[in-house]
Amino acid sequence: MPDIRVLIVDDSALVREILSQGLNAAPDIQVVGTATDAFNARDQIVKLRPDVVTLDVEMPRMNGVEFLRQMMARIPIPTIMVSALTERGQKVTLEALEAGAVDFVAKPHSGDPQGLQHMILDLQGKVRIAARAQVHRHTLPGQKQSTAPGSRAGGQTGSSDRALIIGASTGGTEALRTVVSALPADSPAVLIVQHMPAGFTKMFAERLDEQSAMTVREACDGDRVLPGQVLIAPGSFHMRVVRSGQGFKVRVQAGEKVNGHCPSVEPLMTSAATAYGPDAVGVILTGMGGDGANGLLAMRQAGAPTMAQDEQSCVVFGMPKVAWGIGAAQKLVPLKEIANKSLSLLNRKEAKV
Repeated sequence: MPDIRVLIVDDSALVREILSQGLNAAPDIQVVGTATDAFNARDQIVKLRPDVVTLDVEMPRMNGVEFLRQMMARIPIPTIMVSALTERGQKVTLEALEAGAVDFVAKPHSGDPQGLQHMILDLQGKVRIAARAQVHRHTLPGQKQSTAPGSRAGGQTGSSDRALIIGASTGGTEALRTVVSALPADSPAVLIVQHMPAGFTKMFAERLDEQSAMTVREACDGDRVLPGQVLIAPGSFHMRVVRSGQGFKVRVQAGEKVNGHCPSVEPLMTSAATAYGPDAVGVILTGMGGDGANGLLAMRQAGAPTMAQDEQSCVVFGMPKVAWGIGAAQKLVPLKEIANKSLSLLNRKEAKV
């Protein structure tokens, strides 16, 4: 009997059939039921107790995000959102990730059979990851920290010659929100790679900017690296950091996938090891696979303090586990402590984890 039991929730009979056939084609996945709306889904969840739910973003009677919020508050189940490639679809998908969804897949454009095949393969892989994810009861998101941003860490901030370098994947959007929203406005620069397709990274940056004291935006090629600013690698482009005169800038370029990803954490961290040496802090957050581990190791070998998110606070303890296993991360740190720990290290001349 297949290991992973999946419930598909979508108001379209055609989509339910396509997803059912695609997932059932995998030897380790079984679609145990389908539902047409949130109310039908609630009954099916109680009856079938699936391991993973796939959930349409837009549904009648109650949209996917509202249903997800209610489900995660009562019966947390790893959930993958099925999103449209529209601005509205992107916005709602990000709301779903804040509400507790593990990940999402984007519906291909109509009339693109190859795109459909790629989406099914992507969904199969993400269902496997979701089945192993740690999900917990989820409260309503989006609230800023009650503590004044400038009072979260002591010491001088705003250094122009230091940077916080972060890589994340599955579960990373919420982990990044936790870290970045806890940083004061005058923090040293932050450079981020989050595994996310084109289009979504820009909206994610805009949303994170609204929730943070620092300025957050999607990076463009040639952008200067400045204190008080967070740059996020755009989907489908690798981001590297290089010295430029007395300062630093990012190079944002298309390229082949690295470790199966574009953007990949590896190029950013490897370039940071060269550009900053010991004057940066490297962090690997939740995610599946091992992307960024060798780059983080390069940073450590260049003298930079390094850390990874601990297993208890990860949605998926994959990337941090690999980084820890090869000695790239000096310490495993709970998610809520990473911002202050990073600031303390960046604001010390001789930083030690």
